Amino acid sequence: MATATSKSFTCRVVTPAEQLLDETVNYASIPVWDGLMGVLPGRAPIVARLGIGELKLDLPDPPRGVNASRSYFINGGFMQMQGDTLIILAEDAHAAESLSESDAQAELAEAEARKISPDVQDRAAEADRLRAARDAARWKLRLAKQSKSRGI
Repeated sequence: MATATSKSFTCRVVTPAEQLLDETVNYASIPVWDGLMGVLPGRAPIVARLGIGELKLDLPDPPRGVNASRSYFINGGFMQMQGDTLIILAEDAHAAESLSESDAQAELAEAEARKISPDVQDRAAEADRLRAARDAARWKLRLAKQSKSRGI
């Protein structure tokens, strides 16, 4: 278990396709299903359901003595903080710098063009899927633009 004097913890981001990250971090801002949750070293154990949004990590940068920051797009899954390890099991995750603004714009246009078919049995569930697809595309576009403006 992390001690109160520990200034960092391990963060792993895993998707069904790959392990995206395994780094030491000082802080994590995580999009959970009902908002944002911040995680600092020494946090009590917790499990939470992930939502859609930006995972922001503050990484130590010892040579310069300052924190570096890294962002990821996260969509669904679960996170667990136990001891000095944060594990994020995401259904979909991408480093912000890997997102293309044009691809995200096209994905958003396609998601916004989709309509609920009259043949669908569960219209509420289909409306939720469409909303989630639109939200995911909007987040990808936002993060792609932020990465571009930061020169990442």
